[in-house]
Amino acid sequence: MHMTDAAALLPRTPLQKRVLVVAIVASFIAILDGFVVNLALPAIGRELGGGLVIQQWVVDAYLLTLGALILVAGSLSDHFGRARILEWGLAGFALTSVMCGLAWTGEVLVVSRALQGIAGALLVPSSLAMIISSFSGPAQSKAIGQWSGWTSAAAIVGPLIGGVAVDLLSWRVIFFINVIPAVAIWPMLAGLRASDAARDKSKSIDYLGAFLAMVGLGGPVYAFIEQGRMGWSSAQVWAPLLVGVVAMVLFLVHESRTAEPMLPLRLFSIRNFAWGNLATLAIYAAISLGFFVLGIYLQQVGGMGATVAGMALLPGTVILMLGASYFGGLAGKYGPRWFMTIGPLLCGAGFLMSLSVQDPLNYWTQVLPGQIVFGLGLATLVAPLTAAILGAVPSEEAGIGSAVNNAVARIAGLISIAFAGVIVGPVFTRDGLYNALLVTAGLFLFGAVASAVGIRNPVQEVATTTLSEPDTASDDGGAAGQRG
Repeated sequence: MHMTDAAALLPRTPLQKRVLVVAIVASFIAILDGFVVNLALPAIGRELGGGLVIQQWVVDAYLLTLGALILVAGSLSDHFGRARILEWGLAGFALTSVMCGLAWTGEVLVVSRALQGIAGALLVPSSLAMIISSFSGPAQSKAIGQWSGWTSAAAIVGPLIGGVAVDLLSWRVIFFINVIPAVAIWPMLAGLRASDAARDKSKSIDYLGAFLAMVGLGGPVYAFIEQGRMGWSSAQVWAPLLVGVVAMVLFLVHESRTAEPMLPLRLFSIRNFAWGNLATLAIYAAISLGFFVLGIYLQQVGGMGATVAGMALLPGTVILMLGASYFGGLAGKYGPRWFMTIGPLLCGAGFLMSLSVQDPLNYWTQVLPGQIVFGLGLATLVAPLTAAILGAVPSEEAGIGSAVNNAVARIAGLISIAFAGVIVGPVFTRDGLYNALLVTAGLFLFGAVASAVGIRNPVQEVATTTLSEPDTASDDGGAAGQRG
């Protein structure tokens, strides 16, 4: 045990460095594209039309396929090998990004975004699973912290990139630019294939489960987005909602009965995994809703340009990137529970501070203080949250474990943005912003409570100098993955 811990603290090998770079870049561009369009939405609306409905769909079409298929992508990575799946995902992502950039109508852009989400689903679980299998002990916690910081920063820095592109060039640039990092890391990724063999080709892929998940998510999302235009009495609203609910029930039944499910429901019998994903659902729903609404409000009501609005939301990103690795290390030593509790409370407080927004808008007193508090909270919680969930599953199921958690995060954003029209109304106003801020803070509070009640810190094995029994390690969230 001492030899293992000492080895974990040695400098990273060239292979580990390559794995970390590839994992961060691949996940970064996939998650970035879920948020990069936020500050470009007004410009997209002006050029392609469609109003708030098209703006919601440009975001949610991507999150729908990403969230639904990221689960089956985790199984694909275990089946074919993580490096190979990453290669497929990168190639598809570059192609569909070009399709988005060339879109000539809102409908074409929405379809292209859905296809882009399919490619994006191949990137995230495979990249994180590669980190889990390449690092161990404290080095793993630190690597996860760096991965979490960079990939989570994509959700915040995305709008800035979109804003700069809109003001200086065109909203189409935000899609074309994806080709650059995809091409840049391709040689490094190709070099990893030899060291990453497929895990078990005898397992089947749960394609039926993937189809039911997409219908189960897509039906309600379509209903909540379109109800503002058609009304709840329209069959074009309640029929997809009904179909989606039925499909989701069938999905859960299918997953509980099939021999090789894409969503192993047994994983939710592990305490930290179940409660951690519940916290993830609330926290990432809050992040997605808060920045979707705030980003559009700053432009359409506050009068900011796209670049200035992006810079206005940047402080949280800087704090996250500076602090994520540090708090990831602390969570590896002291356990994730209270970091996952305090972090969401700070995030929620940051958004509540923005209730001071008035006309005319004063960024320095009404927005910036809240963004600083939010950034501190996000840096506190992101790495401990990821480490707690992935440390709870056996290492051989790292692919599906990371896929489930990332699917929950993407689905959380999908649902919260689908509800945006219900929360703020058909037109953005200050009262609508206030409603969204209160809902955002409430979601963060729920995430904090779920963490405090449900998460358990791993047993400190160093105190006994013996390995934990399997049952104890499983129930406490996998102490081996959190050893400090």
